Amino acid sequence: MANILTTLVERQSRKYSDRAAIYRRTPEGQWLPYSWTELSKMVDQAACALEILGLKEEQRIAVFSQNDPDIIVTDLAAFANRAVPVSIYATSSPQQVKYIVNDSNAEILFVGTQEQYHIACKVMAKVKCLRQIVTFCEVTREKGDTSTMSFAQLLKLGAAATPSCRAEVKRRTEAATPDDIATLLYTSGTTGDPKGAILPHSCFNAAIETHHERLTSISDKDTSLCFLPLSHIFEKAWTFFCLDSGIKVYVNSNPKEIQNTIREVRPTCMCSVPRFWEKAYAAIQEKMSHMKPVSRWMCSRALKIGRKRNLEYVRMGKKVPAWLEARYRFYDKNVFAKVRRIMGIEHGNIFPIAGAPLSAAITEFFRTMDVPIVIGYGLSETTATVSCYPYVGYEIGTVGTVLPGIEVKIGEENEILVKGPTVMRGYFNKPEETAASFTEDGFFRTGDAGYFDEHGSLILTERIKDLFKTSNGKYIAPQAIESRLGEDKYIEQVAVIGDNRKFVTAIIVPAVEAIKEYAQRKKIQYRTLEELLKNTQVRDLISRRIETLQEGLASFEKIKKFTLLPNEFTMEAGELTNTLKIRRPVINRHYASEIEAMYA
Repeated sequence: MANILTTLVERQSRKYSDRAAIYRRTPEGQWLPYSWTELSKMVDQAACALEILGLKEEQRIAVFSQNDPDIIVTDLAAFANRAVPVSIYATSSPQQVKYIVNDSNAEILFVGTQEQYHIACKVMAKVKCLRQIVTFCEVTREKGDTSTMSFAQLLKLGAAATPSCRAEVKRRTEAATPDDIATLLYTSGTTGDPKGAILPHSCFNAAIETHHERLTSISDKDTSLCFLPLSHIFEKAWTFFCLDSGIKVYVNSNPKEIQNTIREVRPTCMCSVPRFWEKAYAAIQEKMSHMKPVSRWMCSRALKIGRKRNLEYVRMGKKVPAWLEARYRFYDKNVFAKVRRIMGIEHGNIFPIAGAPLSAAITEFFRTMDVPIVIGYGLSETTATVSCYPYVGYEIGTVGTVLPGIEVKIGEENEILVKGPTVMRGYFNKPEETAASFTEDGFFRTGDAGYFDEHGSLILTERIKDLFKTSNGKYIAPQAIESRLGEDKYIEQVAVIGDNRKFVTAIIVPAVEAIKEYAQRKKIQYRTLEELLKNTQVRDLISRRIETLQEGLASFEKIKKFTLLPNEFTMEAGELTNTLKIRRPVINRHYASEIEAMYA
């Protein structure tokens, strides 16, 4: 069997020729398309250049950059050489970059910005294996640097390749097998050093095939917006799936511009993490709260009709009664369609979400409005998706049903165990961790707890290592509480505390602009943000919001006290992983005095 990714660009260029494959945003803000013919030429040039630079089969290169179409070219060029691209998050620290380059023994490092270039130079001075830097962006070279070339220079080098060089690249491409390593995907990890998951081409072959089998609404008429980092397995695997499907891919390089980018591109598909939809939900709720009574009633009525039609009938594959369909069409045209158009998602086909829990309330809200968000579950070690919503019969509050060809069972401590052709080979250079990650019968230990409901849908309960027990012996699942609070427009980030404590507390980063707007409305006087967050009215507001969001929780699960922080949790401070998960041990250390004060 041929490798899907090794033959991807050649197959698609024959099929689609001058049709657009990927889009780059120019500095002037225009979207520049690259046809399949152009993409094929660039990949061929980059592949030849890598061979000229001395890259051997099975050797590693590393990519340390924000999203850029050249990353896709680089990956495909590596595959043509049977080499292994290693992704490094653009926000990684010099220590993290050094660790991954050294651990993977990468010889060539591709970088994006000036800052990443400087980090690369520091790493090169300390790591023996690294011998070449290639820059995607224009950078100012450090004095005496003779080991750096631009990506344009790389392509020019490849364009001048000799026939023998081209013959060697062709030989490597034809010799590729499914057992070849496609990538080392280093987990961001909430504790300890990152581990490089070994994903052979067979994993991507199986992942792409099972997605084609499950996602039958996808076609080459779709448009995908590449929003999450291409260093994230979710976006990487999804983008490859899109390219294999003939879907046009727009590559967004600046996450802060995503709202405008969505309105420009108006994608039918887009991967995202829950925080994107939590913010969208909070913004819509805020807008509704300021509407006139008649408009608010209209929205309320629309949501009631939309829920009945989309959740009670369409979700279950039932025929919608004519009277309900007629009412829905009216409210869809006058309410829902306007919201979807303002967001830029009116042509939505499928918007996959994974990485962390999204509350059932937010999921239900968007599904009621006919926004096709699809909740899924997966890991770097499983080449992304393990389960996701089916088109019919999906259960809100779950992460859907298991994909074809993948086996899932529940082990000790309700741990989710996965087996199948998409599961990694092991961790690079870590035989002990690899052995500990698999059961005796070959199932991968995910570290996530969950169970199957009566419909066969998988329900996540918590990361096992995140579960904690209060001093009263009660188990708390902090992520479940945090996802509830994430619904609120006044709350930006939350870390739930309570391990071996008498009760549960929380460190909360408020949504500053929303709090300031509230202060203005209530005529609250303050000089600094710290002073505002200590204001009694503000604290009472947050307290009321927390109480409302915790309805239905057991008394021992509820947050009894909280601390408001004027600063956000950041990746730079080590408080968040590169996939924006909370690093609880770090937060416990950084805010030890604030935590102790809540238990004083």
